[in-house]
Amino acid sequence: MNDVMMTLNAGSSTLKFAFFEVSSAVSPEDLRLIIRGQIDESSTPRRLQAFDREGRIVLDEPVGAHLATPSGDLLPHLLERSRSLIGSGTVVAVGHRIVHGADRYLGPTVLSDEVLDDLEGLDSLAPLHQPQNLAAARMARIAIPQALHVGAFDTAFHQTISQTTRRFGLPRQLEQEGLRRFGFHGLSYEWLTRRLAIVDPTLAAGRVIYAHLGSGASLCAARCGRSVDTTMGLTALDGLVMSTRCGALDPGVVLHLLSARGMSGAEITDLLYKKSGLLGVSGLSGDFRVLMSSPSQDAMDAVDLFVFRIIREIGALTATLGGLDGLVFTGGIGEHSPEVRQRVCSGLSWLGFEAPSSIPDSNGRVNASASGPAIYVIPADEERTIAAQVRTLI
Repeated sequence: MNDVMMTLNAGSSTLKFAFFEVSSAVSPEDLRLIIRGQIDESSTPRRLQAFDREGRIVLDEPVGAHLATPSGDLLPHLLERSRSLIGSGTVVAVGHRIVHGADRYLGPTVLSDEVLDDLEGLDSLAPLHQPQNLAAARMARIAIPQALHVGAFDTAFHQTISQTTRRFGLPRQLEQEGLRRFGFHGLSYEWLTRRLAIVDPTLAAGRVIYAHLGSGASLCAARCGRSVDTTMGLTALDGLVMSTRCGALDPGVVLHLLSARGMSGAEITDLLYKKSGLLGVSGLSGDFRVLMSSPSQDAMDAVDLFVFRIIREIGALTATLGGLDGLVFTGGIGEHSPEVRQRVCSGLSWLGFEAPSSIPDSNGRVNASASGPAIYVIPADEERTIAAQVRTLI
């Protein structure tokens, strides 16, 4: 077998991975997948699952309770169990999803000790992800020392956003110190814009809003495949209501929690990142599937808020674009919840959207008719984007 590339996406509750053959191909679509999968820390018991390029399960087993977090001891376990699936190929490069690269990392970057130390300074801006991303990278450099380790940054895709759109209404000195909007989910949006350019190049050259809806959720407004606005800002806490994150919030709420409630910075961070959003509103769960199946009014309220905020933010991004030609859904909720897609499009009838069909056609289009703005469902594939970026440095 040829040499292989590995991709790692270490999140707060999962460790996603993929292996690709190293070939002359650089574009994400042409890379040849060997296997992909994840270790899900949130399931009970935790499971390691892997799928071949046809989507068939090739590995499904519980992960021992003695193993630690996804970004730590689970990586050696993953490498050991994957060896039989990737054959005799040598892992020559590993691509790591890094959530926050600020304005210093605008493309794939070799992860040296100095770079990793620098990136740790951004931990407070992405506390659910950055520490896990970097811990996995450090562990992987020890476990696979012969490989080239490359960071692929979620923030890089949004470097095309204008200075006005990036700017907060804060003193300019703070802006010069880095307090401005960056945007996230860039690896997902890069893949979506590429795929749309293949299945509908006319639409891709127009004004499109991409909706990445999962446990983390955001929207990206793109013109000609380039980001011009997005709902997340300095941190991945901004914008839409998410699984456990509050989304956009009056800053006076934070001041109130500090002064009137006497909460510490650490307590407020925990509240806004881990105890708010769908979980906080419902008091039941941050899992959208659980809420949709619950008869609880609180669960319904959480779903209603989630949908409302999507509709409202699409309206705002449409103003940035000066109109809207199409909408693309992705992510766990965006791909698998026809009800959310229907409710969002119903709330956008003033833009000409009609109720979408529940099943996408072969290109992912879900328009019930040819009239109105186009509506697509495109599965996320951040792993291919990461691998393609790594390939450019091999």
